[in-house]
Amino acid sequence: MTLKLHCFGESGNAYKAALALELSGLDWEPVYVDFFGGEARSQEYRAKNIMGEVPMLEDGDIRLCQSGVIQQYVTDKSGKLGGAPSDKYEVLRWVLWDNHKNSSQTGITRFLLNFLPEDKRPQEAINFLQGRLKAVYATLDAHLEGRDWLVGDAITNADIANCGYLFYPEPFGFERKEWANIDRWLTNIQQTPGWKAPYDLMPGSPADRA
Repeated sequence: MTLKLHCFGESGNAYKAALALELSGLDWEPVYVDFFGGEARSQEYRAKNIMGEVPMLEDGDIRLCQSGVIQQYVTDKSGKLGGAPSDKYEVLRWVLWDNHKNSSQTGITRFLLNFLPEDKRPQEAINFLQGRLKAVYATLDAHLEGRDWLVGDAITNADIANCGYLFYPEPFGFERKEWANIDRWLTNIQQTPGWKAPYDLMPGSPADRA
């Protein structure tokens, strides 16, 4: 049975789920959600997902939201991207760190700078978030010193979670060239067979709404 991922290209959280599915080798297809048109807040969508969140994975009668949960489901179903058994909790630690410290702040900063009209952008909040993100990227870069991957010796959900927003072209304060270890790590991910950029993997992009 083909898994269906309800997603849209601009979402870094959806990208984490889509990339995990793509690299796992599972049979899946993207289902476009018109997020900016309010589809995720519609009664029809909320009937399937009370949280009104994107991404959402459907596998028969199973419906899951939250990117980290979907990534774990993909691992449980495919046997891939979980790392060695002894690395289970270290992978989980980095997925949760991303969800709370990295993507949560990167996502909102990118949204404020690129998807709000310029006169509606709260500059003080943006400055505050970008200051916090420098500390996040410093932590990530330091951990990657001498490492090819965040955990173990192959790509895992830890890598997929933490790279989720870092491949997007829109400016939000992250300059890849400024972080040598992150840059090398992102190159490793890009060279993984099956890797695709966000707008090549999921439908929907800013150009479609221009």
